[in-house]
Amino acid sequence: VQLQASGGGLVQAGDSLRLSCVVSGRTFNNYAGAWFRQAPGKEREFVAAISWSGVSSTIYADSVKGRFTISRDSAKSTVYLQMNSLKPEDTAVYFCAARAFAPSRTSVAYNNWGQGTLVTVSS
Repeated sequence: VQLQASGGGLVQAGDSLRLSCVVSGRTFNNYAGAWFRQAPGKEREFVAAISWSGVSSTIYADSVKGRFTISRDSAKSTVYLQMNSLKPEDTAVYFCAARAFAPSRTSVAYNNWGQGTLVTVSS
């Protein structure tokens, strides 16, 4: 399984960005996709996760709820993270991840990771 994240960049506070994560290498049925982030000097933290098939089931970190939206396009094997009303504290390297079965908030539950994409939000 390979995951390729993209879409990061430098934006101002209040702006929006959309991250994409293309998943390849196997057929996904009962998988979940997720986004985590890691700011300088901090541990990796959960951002959002979504079930891969059937009716979408999503979970969010409290810090992004109402501002970020995770979605998927199963036909394109892609998971998106729409980030609105960005704040300087959202600055981090964002990682996408995938795991079998249900979405999880715990990074150790994910055994497939993409490279990070840097999001920088200036004040």
